[in-house]
Amino acid sequence: MKARYQTQTTQRLIKDLLTQRWLVLGATIGTLMQVSLTVYLPILIGDAVDGVLSPNSIQLLLPIIAKMIAVVGLNTLIQWVNPLIYNRLTFQFVYQLRQKVMEKLNQMPIAYLDRKSAGDLVSRVTTDSEQLSNGLLMVFNQFFIGILTIVITIVAMADIDLLMVGLVLILTPLSLFLARFIAQRSYQLYQNQTKSRGQQTQYIEEMIRQESLIHLLNAQNTTIEQFTGINNTYADYSQGAIFYSSTVNPATRFINSLIYALLSGVGALRIMSGAFTIGELTTFLNYVNQYTKPFNDISSVLSELQSTLACAERLYSILDEKSEPLPVKIELDAENIKGQIDFKAVSFGYTSQKTLIKHLDLSIPPASKVAIVGPTGAGKSTLINLLMRFYELNSGSIDLDGVPMSHYDAEALRHQIGMVLQETWLKVGTVHDNIAYGNPNATREEVIAAAKAANADFFIRQLPNGYDTYLADAGASLSQGQRQLLTIARVFIKSPKILILDEATSSIDTRTELLVQEAFETLMKGRTSFIIAHRLSTIKNVDFILVMVDGDVVEYGKHHALMAKKGVYYQMQTAHDSAF
Repeated sequence: MKARYQTQTTQRLIKDLLTQRWLVLGATIGTLMQVSLTVYLPILIGDAVDGVLSPNSIQLLLPIIAKMIAVVGLNTLIQWVNPLIYNRLTFQFVYQLRQKVMEKLNQMPIAYLDRKSAGDLVSRVTTDSEQLSNGLLMVFNQFFIGILTIVITIVAMADIDLLMVGLVLILTPLSLFLARFIAQRSYQLYQNQTKSRGQQTQYIEEMIRQESLIHLLNAQNTTIEQFTGINNTYADYSQGAIFYSSTVNPATRFINSLIYALLSGVGALRIMSGAFTIGELTTFLNYVNQYTKPFNDISSVLSELQSTLACAERLYSILDEKSEPLPVKIELDAENIKGQIDFKAVSFGYTSQKTLIKHLDLSIPPASKVAIVGPTGAGKSTLINLLMRFYELNSGSIDLDGVPMSHYDAEALRHQIGMVLQETWLKVGTVHDNIAYGNPNATREEVIAAAKAANADFFIRQLPNGYDTYLADAGASLSQGQRQLLTIARVFIKSPKILILDEATSSIDTRTELLVQEAFETLMKGRTSFIIAHRLSTIKNVDFILVMVDGDVVEYGKHHALMAKKGVYYQMQTAHDSAF
């Protein structure tokens, strides 16, 4: 099974590389010229040796030396050009592969990304692609040249003496068989190494991101112990793979040295019998060196190739994930969206074993402000994920203005939904670019108008270059409140018909919260808005409050009506008031 996957990956790599036909053609021609000149040089050396023994040695040697200089010079030039072609070929291939992987990840549903480790995906796109690039360069620089050298030197040796070339062909493949045996043993170790490296990358990323929490909980020792275990596992796989790969070269060199000594003895006997000249033996032994050296290179490449194929397999596995586009039955008329949301017998679970939301029926009028409250794990964020079509329903439908959302194009639908999260995200770029992220064609006037509506204009103008201030740290130098105001401005410029606020004010100070709340009030006017909030004091004036417990809406109504029921919401409100 492993061998089959390895073969399939190899075939796929070759097929993808051949799409760059001109670079492949240039690499092939350059390699042929390099090998031909390399093989021609021993002929000139043999002629020079025989020429020294001739009475007219000077006359014979001068043209031979001139040819040798020309061959060496031309070969040097080709050996300089060939790596440039190999580098270009490899870079283009890995660049395109990395691009395809990123495009694929962007196309995959959120459900797929939730099942995967972020650290592992990062490791595949960065470390694995880099290792694939290094492995391919080794293949081009050593493997192809080695194969061609072997073929051409066999032909050249056969032209000198068939008996000795027979000995060469019988004895030298022993080193290659040995290398292949070791490479097969190391393939699984390299696979485990790449997987372990992905786990290590993930843990390091998580540890650094949560460093403050680790210190707060005094969990440094536990964290280090866990990392030590992961690091030891990675080290064990790496050392095992390195052990096998490091045995290849010494073993093959030992075998090749024995073969060279044997052939030298046989050649000496052939000279004594008159079948050889000294120059021919010199040429032949040079050919033997040229013939055996690629075996050493190929054996090293075969070992490294296992790691390369393991990396390629991990990248191809992402491309092979099924991501069928969701069908589009109706074109979304963005201009006429009112914002009526209806949940009709909606059932959903992240796994088939557990249904989180069961037969939910709910009607939200257009331009309503709806608060969603409930304990952790009640299903609040799940409800929002379903609205965004991050996940597909198990059964039922969510209708927008009487039409199931599943009938619309997901991208067009999400363009009509604005979302502000507790965790703000800004990119490296200017303030203008960050605000216009959802609408790259926005003018400066539109960006400024959005910033003013979000109460962000006043602090933006205090920045060194105003809207052209470059956030090299992706906004880390700004306060949490300032970053939040920028994300609100980003939503303003998008001008969505549906608004989602997910714990958007839970991590900012009270003074900034007033600015944010004011911006939200402006933003929510005329829009169907969903608010997830732990601060119950901020949702008393909304049109409807949904109280969720274990995926069910257990209470539904206005603040005063729910307080009068003295149910779940009353208990939550009472507990909240007593805490403050």
